[in-house]
Amino acid sequence: MTATPLPGPLAHLAPLLDDYGYPAVGVLVLLDNCGIPVPGQTILVLAAVYAGAGRMSIAGVVVVALVAAVVGNTLGYLIGRSGGHAFVLRWGRYLRITPERYAKAEDFFARRGALVVTFARFIDGLRQTNGIIAGTTEMPWRRFVPANIAGAALWVGVWASVGYFAGSNIGELYRQAVRYQVYLALAAVAVALGFVVRSLLRRRRRRRAQRNEITSNDDA
Repeated sequence: MTATPLPGPLAHLAPLLDDYGYPAVGVLVLLDNCGIPVPGQTILVLAAVYAGAGRMSIAGVVVVALVAAVVGNTLGYLIGRSGGHAFVLRWGRYLRITPERYAKAEDFFARRGALVVTFARFIDGLRQTNGIIAGTTEMPWRRFVPANIAGAALWVGVWASVGYFAGSNIGELYRQAVRYQVYLALAAVAVALGFVVRSLLRRRRRRRAQRNEITSNDDA
């Protein structure tokens, strides 16, 4: 173990990291980024803590996590691209995913998908599913790849830095980081609601303009 006191989530994964090292980081980060809710982010932070204590190489941790994050999200994209569209068309109505809602999701990803993929890893739930959603909505590969790499680099860089530089403050720093991550998730929800409201207002204005045009034609 490290000499640094570890908060609960990190302490629980310490035996796994002690026994398997870099492969544990790679496997959990990969699975966490392709749709399976495992503690990939937690083990990334723990590995960085170990690196800060001289137990692992920070360069090795970053490279392994970065490659695993990119590959995991790419697998999610391929899963969504190969079967997601057909799944939605066949079963979407049972999940209240109507063709209209699916079309809106496709349109949203066409316009904002790169931003979603870049920052989604900081939000639990989106970290696991953004690649699948991008593939299902058929986000172009040429836009997905750079956003995926940028998002992985940003996510790995932030959390590896948190663990590596935290030292004896890792417990409190980790709790604060997770708390602000929740705030980020709430902010993302607020932004999404903003887009929805804006879309509804635009639709209302279009309908009003169409009614006015019809009225004008009738008067003529």
